[in-house]
Amino acid sequence: MSEQTHARRRVVVVGAGMAGVQTAVALREQGFTGGVTVIGAEPHQPYDRPPLSKAVLLGKAEDSAFEVDFEGLGIDLRLGREVLGVRPADRELDTAEGPVPYDVLVLATGAEPIRLPGAEGVPGVHLLRTLDDAERLRPVLARQHDIVVVGAGWIGAEFATAAREAGCAVTVVEAADRPLAGALPAEVAEPMVSWYADAGAVLRTHARVERVEPGAVLLDDGSRLPAGAVVVGIGARPATAWLAGSGIALGRHGEVVADDRLRTSAPDVYAVGDCASFPSGRYGERLLVHHWDNALQGPRTVAANIIGEAVGAVPAVYDPVPYFWSEQFGRFVQYAGHHAFADTTLWRGEPTGPAWTVCWLRENRLVALLAVGRPRDLAQGRRLIEAGTPMDPALLTDPAKPLKTATA
Repeated sequence: MSEQTHARRRVVVVGAGMAGVQTAVALREQGFTGGVTVIGAEPHQPYDRPPLSKAVLLGKAEDSAFEVDFEGLGIDLRLGREVLGVRPADRELDTAEGPVPYDVLVLATGAEPIRLPGAEGVPGVHLLRTLDDAERLRPVLARQHDIVVVGAGWIGAEFATAAREAGCAVTVVEAADRPLAGALPAEVAEPMVSWYADAGAVLRTHARVERVEPGAVLLDDGSRLPAGAVVVGIGARPATAWLAGSGIALGRHGEVVADDRLRTSAPDVYAVGDCASFPSGRYGERLLVHHWDNALQGPRTVAANIIGEAVGAVPAVYDPVPYFWSEQFGRFVQYAGHHAFADTTLWRGEPTGPAWTVCWLRENRLVALLAVGRPRDLAQGRRLIEAGTPMDPALLTDPAKPLKTATA
């Protein structure tokens, strides 16, 4: 693409989180010289989210702002601005400050936490998604309140970990029969139950919240749990309500439906990160991935296709091996792949011990793994998944052998 052609195109990115910022940065890194505007709803300098449930929450860091020189890169950063809608036919965004024209639009609005029905407006009820949320929760931990965490998913476990480290009494209530019920099979999640008690936290499963009132959480079995604060971590949904009436296709979870190049149903509109699903040729189904690595990797594909489509370059296809990690109760938990269509589950090490790995295979090829305290397994396994290497199950189950040597 020539310098002149670059300069005529305006790319507008909606969302100033990881996916939005990385899209703008990737455009510049890949040589795009046209206009790049990033619009963010929050007033803060764009920041990374994983430290919010760790260093920022515990006061070990004031913020987690990205180290990006927006001015030096020629990125027009517009913060504290809410986007109200988009009119693809006119190639314009509607904002409270007026319309914003674009030649190419990137949707990177992420996800928003699901709120607990009936708890909105009740004093002492918190979410943990934004920097403001973390700043509101820091004094709560400092005062060592009795805390009830609703939801034993990834964010609930991470917050419970931080609250116990701060010296708070913590009770985690989960409607399902186990932690991480929506993410992992029962036999894999079962060993994690004891982690709560080991850390001094109480885990109550089969526990549904009837209502929240100031100072207490009432469960449907009649239990009343004292609560100086309540933290809700029951999941997130794509932040796409503002796209209503735009004609841009949404999926069953409210996410933007993107193709394998991360293009939406509207011309010159892309979607990336938590707000979008994409078809995976590797796994044979559409994936909606709410994890940091997806927001980091997808923007490179978007940038390559924005630049490449103008000159007829070979399209960049997005088909990653999903990856995420979590730090909880003194353990480093990592996951790579997608286990839903596996036909075999194998263990490396005893799940009662400090370090173990679960491997999922399909036709003796590794498709996913969960590593607890075994980062080398994760690193090697991720490469084996990407390569589709046939594995020897007998060798795979020996935790003393490097994973990469367990090939058929």
